[in-house]
Amino acid sequence: MNSTAVERLDESAQAENRRAPRPLGDHLLHWASWSAAVAVLLVLGAILVMLFVGARPAFEKFGFFHFLSTAEWNPVTEIFGGLSPLVGTLVSSAIALLIGLPMSFGIALFITEMAPPWLKRPVGTTIELLAAIPSIIYGMWGLFVFAPFFADHIQPLMTETLGRLPLVGALFQGPPLGIGIFTAGLILAIMIVPFIASVMRDVFDTVPAELRESAYGVGSTTWEVVWNVVLPYTKVGVLGGIMLGLGRALGETMAVTFVIGNAHELHAALFMPGNSIASTIANEFTEADGEVYTASLIALALILFLITFVVLAVAKIMLIRMTTHQEGRKA
Repeated sequence: MNSTAVERLDESAQAENRRAPRPLGDHLLHWASWSAAVAVLLVLGAILVMLFVGARPAFEKFGFFHFLSTAEWNPVTEIFGGLSPLVGTLVSSAIALLIGLPMSFGIALFITEMAPPWLKRPVGTTIELLAAIPSIIYGMWGLFVFAPFFADHIQPLMTETLGRLPLVGALFQGPPLGIGIFTAGLILAIMIVPFIASVMRDVFDTVPAELRESAYGVGSTTWEVVWNVVLPYTKVGVLGGIMLGLGRALGETMAVTFVIGNAHELHAALFMPGNSIASTIANEFTEADGEVYTASLIALALILFLITFVVLAVAKIMLIRMTTHQEGRKA
């Protein structure tokens, strides 16, 4: 029997299956699945519409781009600009990734490639427990324990060393307050490490043992195995873990509110107090008086929503391209 005849038999069998009456359970599962998917889209659309409607008075008064490019935030004169919290959100999240990503990679590498069998489970469990700690606990620890220690011992040392470097030295200047953008980034780095490390560990474990053993068999070192075998095989999952951590850092509220300083000011120095979109909303929403003040806070929420959406969309596009590229190479 040739392939054309087989294809015709398959098509006729599929047609008969479509004409046959489906059980009631299949109908219920079909509509329940569709309802769940549509409900998610409706909720997402409702949130987006609510944010647009709520932020409209602020955008009508200041303009969308003017609101984004203005740092002044004065409730008395009702002049509001979102540049300061926007910069604080992006910078603190970038610091968190710069510090948390190498730590997460090192932890995942240690658990999957270097740790003895009796140590893998305790270390992995400890990392997962860090993700279960409420964010307010991180904030209280950061404010009452880490910030004083950082101000007394670490910040002066960084100012004396890194602060003297050309070009980047201005980033490490400022009084030893212990709170500021840099401290917020450090706390966020500690918070996102469990998420990124757990994902990396899980995807590293999916690498077939044959690939690792073959690489070690030809004389590769541990780093060469990780760089040339493990990472190329798991890069899609690794990127997904990084985006998960970045999403957590962008939207974190309570921990950042405790340690960022909550000042509507822009400074070149990372050690100076600042604010983020989430901390601004948390601090001022209950005190917002007037339509423009409330609309400005909702506008900040809309901007944070759009930033998160763009980040996730870019990550999804990158994952699709990487997956397509891998499938093309296999073909």
